[in-house]
Amino acid sequence: MTALARWCLRRRLLVLLLWLGTLAGAVTASAFAGSAYSDDYGAPGTESGKAAQRLESAFPDRGGDSDTLVWHTDRGSVRAAAVEKRMTDTLEEIAHLPGVGSVRSPYTPGGEKRISADGRTAYATLTFEKPADELGEQRTQRVVETARAASGHGLQVEAGGPGVAASKTPTARLPELIGLAAAAVVLFLAFGSLAATALPLITAVVAVGTAAAGIGLLSQAMTVADFAPMLGMLIGLGVGIDYALFIVTRHRGGLRAGLSVHEAAVRAVTVSGRAVVFAGATVCIALLGMFVLRLGFLNGVALAAGLTVVLSVAASVTLLPALLGMIGTRALSRRERRRLTEDGPRPDRATGWSLRWSAFVERHPKLLGLVAALLMAVLALPTLGLHLGTSDQGNDPAASTTRKAYDLLADGFGPGSNGPLTLVGELDGAGDRLAFDRLPDAVRSAPGVAQVTGPEFNGSGDTGVITVVPDSSPQSEATSRLVDRLRDDVLPRAEDGSGLRVLVGGPTAGYDDFAAVIVGKLPLFAGVVIGLGCLLLLLAFRSVGIPLKAAAMNIAAVAAAFGVVVAVFQWGWGSELLGLGSAGPVEPFLPVIMISVLFGLSMDYQVFLVSRMYEEWRLTGDNRRAVRMGLSETSRVINSAAVIMIVVFGAFVLSGDRLIAMFGIALAAAVALDAFVLRTLLVPALMHLLGGANWWLPRWLDRRLPRISIEPATPSARPAPPAVPTARTPEPASRTSAPASRPVARP
Repeated sequence: MTALARWCLRRRLLVLLLWLGTLAGAVTASAFAGSAYSDDYGAPGTESGKAAQRLESAFPDRGGDSDTLVWHTDRGSVRAAAVEKRMTDTLEEIAHLPGVGSVRSPYTPGGEKRISADGRTAYATLTFEKPADELGEQRTQRVVETARAASGHGLQVEAGGPGVAASKTPTARLPELIGLAAAAVVLFLAFGSLAATALPLITAVVAVGTAAAGIGLLSQAMTVADFAPMLGMLIGLGVGIDYALFIVTRHRGGLRAGLSVHEAAVRAVTVSGRAVVFAGATVCIALLGMFVLRLGFLNGVALAAGLTVVLSVAASVTLLPALLGMIGTRALSRRERRRLTEDGPRPDRATGWSLRWSAFVERHPKLLGLVAALLMAVLALPTLGLHLGTSDQGNDPAASTTRKAYDLLADGFGPGSNGPLTLVGELDGAGDRLAFDRLPDAVRSAPGVAQVTGPEFNGSGDTGVITVVPDSSPQSEATSRLVDRLRDDVLPRAEDGSGLRVLVGGPTAGYDDFAAVIVGKLPLFAGVVIGLGCLLLLLAFRSVGIPLKAAAMNIAAVAAAFGVVVAVFQWGWGSELLGLGSAGPVEPFLPVIMISVLFGLSMDYQVFLVSRMYEEWRLTGDNRRAVRMGLSETSRVINSAAVIMIVVFGAFVLSGDRLIAMFGIALAAAVALDAFVLRTLLVPALMHLLGGANWWLPRWLDRRLPRISIEPATPSARPAPPAVPTARTPEPASRTSAPASRPVARP
């Protein structure tokens, strides 16, 4: 790491040009190649997935997305001549737009069922030639604009469906700009120097920009979910700015201690850079744990986010030292440079609030630990009511056309009309067809069914389709119970005595199948991620207690963060005020991504906090002193890093995308709780209570473990810190045995 830092400093202009060239090349290649993101979050091999595949092969004309155009009048009827003429002309115009496959009007023979019983609402079914992610935003936007142009004179026209949803372009750049601006404010308050403030922002933007272009290229080679670029940007900005913050903070400390710009930068990268690489590796390992689930689109998400983290780490240890060499002593504020000239160098020492807080925690570990544990438990309680499912357009903001179309359909035709179930029959002979013909009568008598239409058969007669409209909304638990009832009771009786096989598909069936796959594999996934993280900490700190506490703290942070997500998104506490739409279920893959990202990010704080404690423990063998000094000397930089992550993650609430907003709130809440409750309160309190047991490692295991070091040893111990009055006498070193080794530099 030292050699790399020196090389980057000597050839800083070359390093800068290489990074800018890489960014420009990646962006250019991505612009020419384009992207091919997927919005198919299904799990292959499930019953609903097989139903969709059978339906697509048997009815090729239904291969594109099916959207709805809904119109409503409060005066008269949609059957009125003026309304019928206006909408017929509009539908004909839409039918001739590029990308539109067919339009089924309620005014044609057989379309009467698409007019509500009170005659005030009607809808047309619009089928595109291709899925929404292949159509292009402009084509779907033209459909929406043409349809809504028919509104007026007492007629309301709205559009809904996956194709229409694709035309809603969120303000993609707004969250990033707000997050960067807020991070700049925090950095300036921490540094007092505009030059130092700019460096973490520059390195993060270059790394994230390169990664975003790389993710676009990656989508051409494998399945990558459409939310992966925004998620990667969210994670990249957070960790990129934080990693640079740790290194710049160390560099500034070296300058204040009298080191030259070159030596201060080398020392910063050599010491904090190693911790950054270790922290980044834990994030990547946690993200790549998603491969355990064997879901194609999550593999793409893992690689996309991992690529962003890798580039953020690379920029922090190469581009950042080059920039530090360019700005020279301007990394310090004018006041700091003047003080350095007048008073000479002076080492950094923990003073003020952080020192008083660490002493306060030392004096009251039981009380403060109990308060922190109760707070985390209370926040985690809503997680017990977690309902996994996929939100639909009924959760969109109230002002959006998709939400209005959803509500008009629900009011006019019942809530189940927004997500009917599809029964797909695999037929082999006349007996199977006869049994399938009788199936609608059996389904109508099932509780929870509002309407049944069909059956329809394909040209070869080997596939039949029945449409079932539930009396509840697609994301309702009552609709999920209907899916189970059909699969476990109604359909087996209908299939009995024949070769007929009927598959249940549709939105709710797909949501439930996907959630079942995720929940079934979640214990294995969590075990792999937590186990690998604990192994890394075991190797780094040579202690059994440190990894176990870290695992417990990470689980607590995830549980409490999910409690916040459930309250905001599932219970709807403030969701409409935040522009996130109405209450709805939590996305099934959110737990997977949350565990991956949060376990990795929380390891950053664990590494920077405990490595300083570990250094003091190796120097003195005094656990209380180690915990006190580690907390006092790292709490300020950890809190600054946490504030930056919180504002960056929180800014993504403004993305206009419910899923990304869910990630933003979950990650912001988890980081806030991790930094301000766990790492600065509960962890040090527990370490005070456990004493020397924190650092216990069986001798046989110590002999077998390879030795790695997060930070290199320094040639001599640093000066002893000022004494802090405590309520207890210092713990004698003889009570425990600290391993004999040279001291390591603090983070």
